[in-house]
Amino acid sequence: LELRRMSVSRERRGQGLAQALCREVLGFARARGFGAVVLVTSMVQVAAQQLYEKQGFRRVGTSSPSLLGTILHFQIFHYRCDLGTR
Repeated sequence: LELRRMSVSRERRGQGLAQALCREVLGFARARGFGAVVLVTSMVQVAAQQLYEKQGFRRVGTSSPSLLGTILHFQIFHYRCDLGTR
């Protein structure tokens, strides 16, 4: 299952909503027999990286979105959470 574009509005951040949403997605995927949840986030989304890692995701790769991204050393991080281990 791929998790795409999860976001919490600025005024609601810090209330545990992102953690709850992430747990819900993992439970949804697990209940439907998916073996893993994957996602991508950028290097500038440090809070998102911390959230995902706290929820059991591990970084499994990096890529650059374009030639300009390569020149600027901008990276996209690929994450995976295997559901059989949580």
